[in-house]
Amino acid sequence: MGSMPSPHYDAVIVGAGFSGVYVLHGLRKIGLKCRVYEAASDLGGVWYWNAYPGSDGLSISPRITMSVGARLDSEVPVYEYSEPEVWTDWTWTEKYPTREEIRKYFDHVDRVWDIKKDVEFNVRVVGGQFDTNENVWKVETEDGRTTTCQFFIPAAGFAAKDYVPDFKGADSFKGAIYHSSRWPQGGIYTEGKRVGVIGTGATGVQIAQECAKDAASVIVFQRTPNLALPMRQRKLTPEEQDGRKATYPGFFQNRLATFGGMKYTFLAKNTAEATPSEREAFFEQLWENGGFGFWLGGYSDLFFDQKANRHAYDFWAKKTRERIKDPRKRDILAPLEPFHPFGTKRPSLEQNYYEIFNESHVDVIDLRERSIEKVTPNGILISDGSFYALDIIAFATGYDALTGGMVKMGLLDIRGKPLAEDWENGVVSYLGMCHHGYPNMFYMYGPQAPTAFANGPSCVEVQGRWIVDVIQKMREQGLKYIEPEPEAEAEWKAKINTLSDMTLLPLADSWYVGANIPGKKREQLNWTGGLPAYREECADVLKSFKGFITA
Repeated sequence: MGSMPSPHYDAVIVGAGFSGVYVLHGLRKIGLKCRVYEAASDLGGVWYWNAYPGSDGLSISPRITMSVGARLDSEVPVYEYSEPEVWTDWTWTEKYPTREEIRKYFDHVDRVWDIKKDVEFNVRVVGGQFDTNENVWKVETEDGRTTTCQFFIPAAGFAAKDYVPDFKGADSFKGAIYHSSRWPQGGIYTEGKRVGVIGTGATGVQIAQECAKDAASVIVFQRTPNLALPMRQRKLTPEEQDGRKATYPGFFQNRLATFGGMKYTFLAKNTAEATPSEREAFFEQLWENGGFGFWLGGYSDLFFDQKANRHAYDFWAKKTRERIKDPRKRDILAPLEPFHPFGTKRPSLEQNYYEIFNESHVDVIDLRERSIEKVTPNGILISDGSFYALDIIAFATGYDALTGGMVKMGLLDIRGKPLAEDWENGVVSYLGMCHHGYPNMFYMYGPQAPTAFANGPSCVEVQGRWIVDVIQKMREQGLKYIEPEPEAEAEWKAKINTLSDMTLLPLADSWYVGANIPGKKREQLNWTGGLPAYREECADVLKSFKGFITA
């Protein structure tokens, strides 16, 4: 009896989060037979995996309901698909929805677009290579199957590979250790527990806020302060949202015209053009509005001029320091002298983060002058000899962002060279979606695109529509494959570096440049020229497949 034939599709998509779902919907509309392989057991991508405290409306203790944990940091309706059939009958309950509500949103999208019929869950891609003899991709999955397809679309997102520091003694810890991306789906109980939170990125802020409610103690181990901004969360009513929906088509069109694909963009004015009183009033307005307006909706020279940036930092420090009572904690959490220019590391949105440190059971440990020596069976030992007894350790240590999810997929170029090896000394791509040696591959929301500086759905829709347009045009012209030229990739990388070097961004050791991962090459991993300019670049290439080898 012969072996079963390999399944074949027009396109295989990896990941069923915002990117994978959107491009699946677009490709089906032009008649492609598609399959999505998703490692999780449901839709949502990162919003499936990030189940840490506060993310899902469950309880961390019998008495306390989560309310400030994992949630969007883009307000309604910025962070959703722009297609009317999706938003017409959907409303949110909060300005910044929780992870649980985002998962309900994916259920709604599934009902509207019938997504799950083309998704296989609990399937992990472990290899892939384009066969130049047959002009097909051969995609290997962990269950031993090989699937062939003409087009291969990795849509695993920028946070598909977590980073866990190799702390000495971690295996000996008698309590529980969790990474924010591997949090148990049913949650954990922290009531009366001694909790240590390592890391102060967005997840660290959210976990600390939540655990402070009922834990016996919360110790935050901080290397770099998070220059967090006030969220200004509030409840929303269906009537309020329905009353604005007549403006949604124009809103979503304007969303793509802003630098970050949000509802605001930089003011067409430099900081020095405002008087001190005007500047102060403008900063106050942005601050009271909440959200990322203070980061991406302020003066146009924030990322280009050190003096202008310092004005923003000083205002942030003033507003934040007045919320922290203890002088020692104040100087650690909101120092008068910045460690990096404001906004060159991604700020988080917070609801009561700084106030929790006014509680006697919450403390912050500065790891800039000292370090974690080791994890012991009962807690964490610091290099100065101080010891902190703990029952739970939360690793809020982030991700091997932008490249990690791609390189762990086992992909090989047409000559058999692993992508992990190819990108080891620096990322090269074309338009932040294609790569030489990988014909007919289009990755989404990854390196050398606007990823870190764009609202997720906005970036996803720009890339998803471009991929659909490319494939449709290929079919109209009878093309079997396209592959970027090395020269086009070199030019794209030069643009990435030129744009970045014009800014203050290289001055910070952030995940934007891969500096959070030991041994990873330090380089700008994002398009920093804004979403409108990126759209123009992509549209220009589409006209004649400029920079591509076609056949």
